[in-house]
Amino acid sequence: MPTDEERTISLRERKKAKTMAMVQKHALRLFREIGYNATTVEQIAEVAEISPSTFFRYFPTKEDVILRDNYDPLIISAFEEQPLDLSPLAAVRNAMLLAVKDMSEEDLITVRERNQLIMSVPELRAATLNNLMQTMDMIAELIAKRVGRSPNDLDVRIFAGAIIGVNISVMQHHAEHPDSDFAVLLTEALSKLESGQFL
Repeated sequence: MPTDEERTISLRERKKAKTMAMVQKHALRLFREIGYNATTVEQIAEVAEISPSTFFRYFPTKEDVILRDNYDPLIISAFEEQPLDLSPLAAVRNAMLLAVKDMSEEDLITVRERNQLIMSVPELRAATLNNLMQTMDMIAELIAKRVGRSPNDLDVRIFAGAIIGVNISVMQHHAEHPDSDFAVLLTEALSKLESGQFL
């Protein structure tokens, strides 16, 4: 049974996630209406009814309002719950799909809008590379622990890099094809990676 402290932390994390999502929703609307570069942090804070200092508590930069999400902890938790007899790739695929499966229709629309912005704004594309490198390191850590190797092992890094490559391709395709289903694209792409049958 959760302790009072655990319940407090969980409540605080849920409140933080809810505030972040609300700010991101308002930011995306402003980016659509007046453009990413023309939108200021002060404008985002005003429509979200928070102070600029509160904005910066959640997002260190304007770029982060697009790049940040709450999915990494979900993926880590889902990965750690995967049966040990699964291959590393199957475990990663299941974990990523579980995180996507729990997204609401509104969440999926937000993902598509974020992907469209990332692919169309040069500074966001550049910042995304750094973000994806951090995700690659996270995947390498998870895989290394599972297979008893170092996160710096070249094979582990190549594996993590392949997962990130799949994600970039899915992000771009989803941004360019608004009617596509993100979960289906990700499922198919990771299955092809696992089978090695792309062409």
